[in-house]
Amino acid sequence: MITESIVMPRTGATITTYLLDNSAVEPDRKRPLVLICPGGGYLHRVPHEGEPIALRLLASGIQAVIVHYSCQPAVWPTALNEIGEAMAYCRAHAEDWHADPRKMAIMGFSAGGHAAASLGTCWHTLEYGESCRPDAMILSYPVITSGEYRHNNSFLRLLGDNYDRQLEEVSLENRVSDKTPPAFLWHTWEDEIVPVENSLLMAWALRRSGIPCEMHIYQKGPHGTALCNEETHKGEPRRVLPHGQNWIEMAVRWLKELDTSEK
Repeated sequence: MITESIVMPRTGATITTYLLDNSAVEPDRKRPLVLICPGGGYLHRVPHEGEPIALRLLASGIQAVIVHYSCQPAVWPTALNEIGEAMAYCRAHAEDWHADPRKMAIMGFSAGGHAAASLGTCWHTLEYGESCRPDAMILSYPVITSGEYRHNNSFLRLLGDNYDRQLEEVSLENRVSDKTPPAFLWHTWEDEIVPVENSLLMAWALRRSGIPCEMHIYQKGPHGTALCNEETHKGEPRRVLPHGQNWIEMAVRWLKELDTSEK
């Protein structure tokens, strides 16, 4: 495994790479790559939605990169710009990293899901153009809507003094268009912090725009379960969900089988 922390030249954000070296298997193999946005309500980035996810992806033959995007007091669209540069950087280094430049996904958890979906729905507004467009989105119990079912603290931190003026602008179910990539979503019905309606609203917006989507809703489970196992339960046994641990296997299979040849 090749691990390195890299500072982005324009925004100054840092990414951490977790890359498989192909020399022992197949030197010319091109692997999917996933750029990971941990959650944390735009207050911070929680570790259990970072490195454990990257290592699990590596075990499935997928290159992984964590983007350490800015949180409070930084405001919209700072994180979006940082994640956009990180995606463009990953694509520019695809050859060196044994990655497939046509199969690069953005993955996010909770508020990191909002950050990831912001790139998926708004990439065309950034200066990096097509180079920052994700080929797919993998959204785990994501913050999506700034409407009735919003996680208000995430938006208070994301927008700061611009909360009243920009709240509607960052409701991502309204930003879905034909430029939005396919998505894999999962959530728990019992999520008491970010209601499942966030994923449902995103799925419906994707449906209206004709964007492919796979979604899984588990009945049981609190917010922030990450891998749903002992590795990411943060000392809370209720976060260990045997029935939910297959989400990442399904997401990996979905990504590997996704046809991005026309993009």
